[in-house]
Amino acid sequence: MSKKRLLFIANPISGTRDKKPIIESLPMFLDAEQFEWEVRWTNHKGHAAELAHQASEEAVDVCVAIGGDGTVNEVARSLRHSETALAIIPMGSGNGLARHLQIPMDPDGALQVLARCDIKALDYGLINDIPFFCTCGMGFDAFISEKFASAGKRGLGTYVENTLKDGLSYKPETYEIEIDGQTEHYRAFLIACGNASQYGNNFYIAPQASMSDGLLDVTIIETMNMLKAPQIVMQMINKTLDNNPNVRTFKCHSLHVHREQPGVIHYDGEPGETGTDIDIRLVPHGLRVVVNEAADKTTAPIIKDIQDIYDQVTGDIKAQQRKLLAINKQLLDRILQRNK
Repeated sequence: MSKKRLLFIANPISGTRDKKPIIESLPMFLDAEQFEWEVRWTNHKGHAAELAHQASEEAVDVCVAIGGDGTVNEVARSLRHSETALAIIPMGSGNGLARHLQIPMDPDGALQVLARCDIKALDYGLINDIPFFCTCGMGFDAFISEKFASAGKRGLGTYVENTLKDGLSYKPETYEIEIDGQTEHYRAFLIACGNASQYGNNFYIAPQASMSDGLLDVTIIETMNMLKAPQIVMQMINKTLDNNPNVRTFKCHSLHVHREQPGVIHYDGEPGETGTDIDIRLVPHGLRVVVNEAADKTTAPIIKDIQDIYDQVTGDIKAQQRKLLAINKQLLDRILQRNK
């Protein structure tokens, strides 16, 4: 039986955590008789996509993205309709796709999922032919994505700060939405299309979304009194957003959106400018992904959120412990060399 070939693509600047301890720990989790691997570091925007494309042409079995949603999107877009699977070691600020797939936030747990190497063909989406794998949309979330992208620092705190600062000044737009020949008009705060269920940080914009049903989950938050915003936020956390009277949800294979003027959209949190017409569609089973078959699918959202925080903290502690062990080993080696 031949070994599986893995390529680790690591983004050194995503998130706030050091990636080197993960690389150093690979022999602890990957059986050398089953796997062989190489590590490549990205050094510019788009580099992860280039490395992943090369890997797919060289018939690498799995490309492992070590980074945030931007890195994951770059790797995934180059692996579509290839035999090379995507795996994720989540190290970003939101980690939307990894959380939907219930990949542990603790790198050790994520490496255990990789070592099992259970692979499934999952769906992905296109917004004006730009690939997305988690969510895309327009309106307020795209507006905030643009603010977030230009901020000097990343993280949930920055996202919340931008949301609170600019939320009151944002003006809803009018959208014409066409599905299967039927057209409806909405005055909306945002329109979000989910292939996966959440933006990241366990904020569920499409709580019923599945990556294997061949359907987009569309969420429209209509114009509302901003005093209701805290309720919206809590319902996103509790996966009950679709129960809100100001929210419309439906499933479809594709939709066409016309808006009054050009503006920003987002795809997996990355902002981009488009014209007044936007086409969004779902591509079934177009991406092979290493999934967590051992995940508990019944865990309540708030418990899962606590578990994610615990995993991330313990992952940081383990990384520090490994650094200390490495330093101690270096000191011991120097002492032994002097005493020879």
